Amino acid sequence: MRKDISYGQHCGLELKIINLFDRARPDRAAVRWIKEQISQGLGLPDTTTIAVAELRCHEPGCPPIETVITARHADGYVQDWRIEKPIKDIKLIDVEYLTKR
Repeated sequence: MRKDISYGQHCGLELKIINLFDRARPDRAAVRWIKEQISQGLGLPDTTTIAVAELRCHEPGCPPIETVITARHADGYVQDWRIEKPIKDIKLIDVEYLTKR
């Protein structure tokens, strides 16, 4: 990080700015694989949109990282599933568990 010279109220302090948009993105192939497994396991039609998102939580009792899978059907019906793992750690058995319930 570049250290700027500053004057006034912040004199002598190094400002650190966190870039929220510079986070590592999940592997596209892993996301595509999860979508395919959910679609096939539940027999979803091509008109259903599937979204996969990795979320971080800092609240007590919440897993630090979880993957949320959402299916939006053409008729407006929405289904959500949660796996308490990062996308890169999800295995076939995790997805099968969701589709067999």
